Amino acid sequence: MQKYRFGGQTAVLTGAAGGIGEQLAYGLAERGSDLVLVDRDAEGLARVADRVRDTVKVETHVVDLADRAAVTALGEELATRRIGLLVNNAGVALGGRFRQVTLEEFEWVMDVNFRAPVVLTHHLLPALTAEPGGHLVNVSSLYGLIGPAGQSAYSSSKFAIRGFSEVLRHELAETGTGVTQVHPGGIRTDVAKNARLGSGVDPAEVAQHQAAFAKLLSYPPEKAAAEILDGVEHRRPRVLIAASARVPDLLARLLPGSYGPVLDRLIALTTR
Repeated sequence: MQKYRFGGQTAVLTGAAGGIGEQLAYGLAERGSDLVLVDRDAEGLARVADRVRDTVKVETHVVDLADRAAVTALGEELATRRIGLLVNNAGVALGGRFRQVTLEEFEWVMDVNFRAPVVLTHHLLPALTAEPGGHLVNVSSLYGLIGPAGQSAYSSSKFAIRGFSEVLRHELAETGTGVTQVHPGGIRTDVAKNARLGSGVDPAEVAQHQAAFAKLLSYPPEKAAAEILDGVEHRRPRVLIAASARVPDLLARLLPGSYGPVLDRLIALTTR
């Protein structure tokens, strides 16, 4: 495939009000893409849009991606547009072992992290494939490469989006549409701080783990966004961001059935 051309295209971006999504919005605007920004945080979304409004055309949609009807309505509205790039970036997290979370809590994560990208992609696929050169980005996670204890819902959703992306990459190759799956490692965003806790989780236990995990969240989101956009431009099928994603990926390949203790030891050494 030829390199993706950002200028003169319209990009749809979810989770645009903060973190990697915010930086992706700025990077896309710098590259000349008009923007359709989606998030449930109206204030944050307006702030990001105001920063790029003098550079490119931008519109915002305040949508809770856990609301299927709202996501479907958004997809139907955007399906009539000329779309060059769809970035399914929004995500939520839920802390707790499987026995400590309710089915409703588990399904909330799956709704936002997996079902919403599927619904949006299904509606926008005709626009993305209308002519050669379109591109789809699905942001998975480090936890779409490994499945540690305490991440049953989050890891399930991120493995699901990984599989979905791989299938679409093979299916869409003949249309000239690229697909990139992204696996960020420890990016300095609020996703961990804003994570919900399973109803059966002891808050004291979580506080201890969060303090240790926060030490791993050091990679700048603006650098992560730049790597994603570079991956889009060069039509890379997979982008692993930071050593905190690349090392576990290697461990999972070398020790697919027994990487857990090794990974635990590495994390303990890193968070001392």
